[in-house]
Amino acid sequence: MPVKCCFYRSQTTETMAWSENMDTLLTNQAGLDAFRTFLKSEFSEENVEFWLACEDFKKTESAEKIASKAKMIYSEFIEADAPKEINIDFSTRDLISKNIAEPTLRCFDEAQKLIYSLMAKDSFPRFLKSEIYKKLVNSKQVGNHKKWFPFL
Repeated sequence: MPVKCCFYRSQTTETMAWSENMDTLLTNQAGLDAFRTFLKSEFSEENVEFWLACEDFKKTESAEKIASKAKMIYSEFIEADAPKEINIDFSTRDLISKNIAEPTLRCFDEAQKLIYSLMAKDSFPRFLKSEIYKKLVNSKQVGNHKKWFPFL
């Protein structure tokens, strides 16, 4: 009789772990893809795209790239009538507008926190109740019964 390995994390467990908190979801590529699909269905995918752009921006090392990436994020998500304009308050938008001439790696922090909070309080709970998430959990449970590795 095979023995189940205690170090193996099943796909079902992984998929269900996404419900623990939004960070778990966002750091898992499959979870992020599912969440993105859900946000697209709600016409709010710009939120996760902005959050991801900010995460990438914070890893930028070259001063030239900081300036160009900041301008790209600003034109894509922040300025009035941007193609993927995010919903932030006037004072946050105004502060970013003033600081974009000499951007730092922290220039989008406040806006990123607002968008993260919006997703965590609003979109994430709806995602966990969505058909997209339910189907993923159910499909992993059905196809996952024989995935334990026996010790040799």
